[in-house]
Amino acid sequence: TGDTGQGARTWIKQILNQDMAFQHIKVIYPTAPARPYTPLKGAESTVWFDRYKISNDCPEHIESIDSMCQALTDVINDEIKNGIAKNRILIGGFSMGGGMAMHLAYRFHQDLAGVFALSSFLNKDSAVYQALKKNESVLPELFQCHGTADELVLYSWGEETNKMLKSLGVSASLHTFPNLHHELNRTEIEKLKTWIVEKLPVEAAD
Repeated sequence: TGDTGQGARTWIKQILNQDMAFQHIKVIYPTAPARPYTPLKGAESTVWFDRYKISNDCPEHIESIDSMCQALTDVINDEIKNGIAKNRILIGGFSMGGGMAMHLAYRFHQDLAGVFALSSFLNKDSAVYQALKKNESVLPELFQCHGTADELVLYSWGEETNKMLKSLGVSASLHTFPNLHHELNRTEIEKLKTWIVEKLPVEAAD
């Protein structure tokens, strides 16, 4: 919350000592719009959606989640218009960004290549779970990472999200980082990069 796409890019660059770049993959860092955010007593913040509280045990603020899913669908569609196949698109994020990506992929874009969620969670009765209960198709793979020392988004919330998605047919991995707080580290980003290249290999020339 409160960061921008450019801020996220800079943060990852500091951790890796270089930009997270791939020769054959374009990386986009969108920025959430500013909106009043209830956990900050209604102060404006750049957040993907509102929450009633930072907890996995309350209803989702579905109205703000859905309006953002529409805006991010436009970003996906722009890439498709530019000639990128939909099964060559991965989406993901850190914290709330990972939650956003799970809503976007598993509710609206089940034909994407994959989703990554770093230090993220879904609420107990998430609309994502409701959507997957009715689903029959093959779903995007999920790459999840979480620090056991996270005091903002508890490790148990991430673990529960992983178990629920698995039980609903998502092929999901959870990478656990002992002593990692609500942050990213180099090992995690390197693992993520390896996974990205596995999901989006260089296409063989025709």
